[in-house]
Amino acid sequence: MRGVTVLALVVLLAAGSSVRGAQGSGKGGWYERQVVVSQEGNGSRAGLEVLRAGGNAVDAAIATAFALAVTVPEAGNLGGGGFLVSFDARTKQVVTFDFRETAPASASPRMYLGEDGKPRPRYRAGAWAAGTPGTVRGLGMAHAKLGKRPWATLVEPAIRLARDGFAISADLAASLNRQLAAPAAGKAAGRDDFGRLGDFPESRAAFAKPDHTPWREGDKLVQPDLARTLERIAAAGPDEFYTGKTAELIAAYMKSHGGFVTRADLRGYEARIRPSVHTTYRGCEIHGAAPVSSGGVVVCQALNILEGFDLRADGRRSPRTLHRVNEAMKRAFFSRAAELGDPEFVKIPLDRLLSKQYALELARGIGEKATRSETLAPFPVILHESDQTTHFSVLDAEGSAVAMTYTLEDSYGAKCVVEGAGFLLNNEMGDFNLIPGRTDATGLIGTEPNLIAPGKRMLSSQAPTIVLCDGRVRLVTGSPGGRTIPNTVLWVLLNVLEFGMEPQAAVDAPRTHHQWFPDRIDLEGRDWPDQTLESLKKMGHTLRTGRRQGIANSIVVSEDGKRIWGAPDHRRATSRAAGD
Repeated sequence: MRGVTVLALVVLLAAGSSVRGAQGSGKGGWYERQVVVSQEGNGSRAGLEVLRAGGNAVDAAIATAFALAVTVPEAGNLGGGGFLVSFDARTKQVVTFDFRETAPASASPRMYLGEDGKPRPRYRAGAWAAGTPGTVRGLGMAHAKLGKRPWATLVEPAIRLARDGFAISADLAASLNRQLAAPAAGKAAGRDDFGRLGDFPESRAAFAKPDHTPWREGDKLVQPDLARTLERIAAAGPDEFYTGKTAELIAAYMKSHGGFVTRADLRGYEARIRPSVHTTYRGCEIHGAAPVSSGGVVVCQALNILEGFDLRADGRRSPRTLHRVNEAMKRAFFSRAAELGDPEFVKIPLDRLLSKQYALELARGIGEKATRSETLAPFPVILHESDQTTHFSVLDAEGSAVAMTYTLEDSYGAKCVVEGAGFLLNNEMGDFNLIPGRTDATGLIGTEPNLIAPGKRMLSSQAPTIVLCDGRVRLVTGSPGGRTIPNTVLWVLLNVLEFGMEPQAAVDAPRTHHQWFPDRIDLEGRDWPDQTLESLKKMGHTLRTGRRQGIANSIVVSEDGKRIWGAPDHRRATSRAAGD
């Protein structure tokens, strides 16, 4: 996926924690009993409120997800989709919920291409960019299967935030001001394909300041239409979004603004329960979301490849370790492009992709020089994704856990608000391979498994992950960041399980990314030693430095299971922990 994922609710409830450090700061530390870590403080507090009232990890995740739909409008959502991975400490079962958006019934493989065979201008903005939303249905399914508290009470914190308003952060103020610029203001910058909130009257009505002055930190954002939508969902249940007044509003907006989603698409949408994708690494179990999410496969395959190397001996930032990790990423991302799509449309050889033997074969191809990406592909490659997603994780007093990632795709999704409903639509249709048969060195993928088809789920990079060691939760993590998501998660896992780093250091450490094409290593930040960069170049790698990678708000449990660390990722200034 290219876009915006709401990462970072991690709720951990564990009895017997022996140290209580940094509690109340919200910026990370050890907690005694329970903690929620999310991308925004109100979202974390909403989850904690539910935990204090006797809710479990799934309940807290639902409350946080609805709250972030109010307070993180660029990624939190009702009009998008995502994945939830849960671990039940009593049954020892891991269950995943797939509520990824689906293509409307009228969809076709070349629907976004012009006569020249290229994507039409602004194909990622407006009602026509949206797939059928899955978030509300997915949260409802998780609640029906695993929830404990009444549904309406879980939606109530979000209703209050939308109805009464909340003080916005400096980050959100700046973001809204950029997005609410005059219509078509992005044209001069070549951004016709994305658009802005300011291009849509309904979005300006929902998000502009009442006196039309610029937003400032501390100003109150009130969303009355969204509050009424949430009230309907709380009173009538998740079906209201798909068959009630909200569905009527969505369908009417689609019809009048060139969208493809119909009442029939909404009525027929179903979330899916799937087994987790899993492997082992250094004696621990790694569980992630199954396809149509690619993140679980990419993370597990990369770990399988790397398990045969003694990375610790060389050190985390040594050129040899960086070379091996990024060569593993490259191979896992090739598997993603060649093999992965919606399992209801594509036969996916998961047993082979996740086998230790196959990983050994891939590892044998990693030498002391970089492998050229095009040599991995058995099909022609013509030589010549945004971080607005949000993730949260939960671990409750019984030791059960939830890792959930959901998104609108790009920042603020399709940029258009459903008139009268107050929420933004996704622009997830752009996550399909839009140009059939064209795969090139820029990163454009046109392989068969992820082409558009009616009712099909588009491939995602989301990677909510739960790690179990000795049958107990050790780590709950995930990230936004488009295609960088699996590699952000991979580094957090390696930092904890391979290199033994302290929890906050494991989250704060700089990351790298390789996605097969472009054939390039992205290194986060600019403080990499010159000697390291020169060594990687001599190995044959092309490098790019500087970009921020991910927001991995995480929970790490000590090896003895007695202490819980809530680790907000400080790459996002608003990330906060809330706990007791």
